[in-house]
Amino acid sequence: MDSLTNQYRQIIKKILEEYADFLGNDEQVKVELVLDEKNDRYLLVETGWENGYRIYGTLLHLDLIDGKVCIQHDGTEEGIANDLVAAGIPKSHIILGFKAPEVRKYTEFAVF
Repeated sequence: MDSLTNQYRQIIKKILEEYADFLGNDEQVKVELVLDEKNDRYLLVETGWENGYRIYGTLLHLDLIDGKVCIQHDGTEEGIANDLVAAGIPKSHIILGFKAPEVRKYTEFAVF
């Protein structure tokens, strides 16, 4: 499982880096990539100020739990699960953590 977990880490990092590059930064709002490989926690957050208002929010939050990718939060329109599948992670190894546990069993994706 370690080599598979390492493969998943690399896929997650690559996809999040692509999102960060696509979203970019401007003078007021920054997109920050948070990679915690020790705890297998990966986030893309937005911070800054715009027109006098504080901007802060988690765009994406993924965890690796027991060899599966758990999507804790997905703030994308298309869904990061589609990107993970396209990159080679099977649906049986992707948990839609942002969906209620009783609903997950009706999706094509994994449950805990």
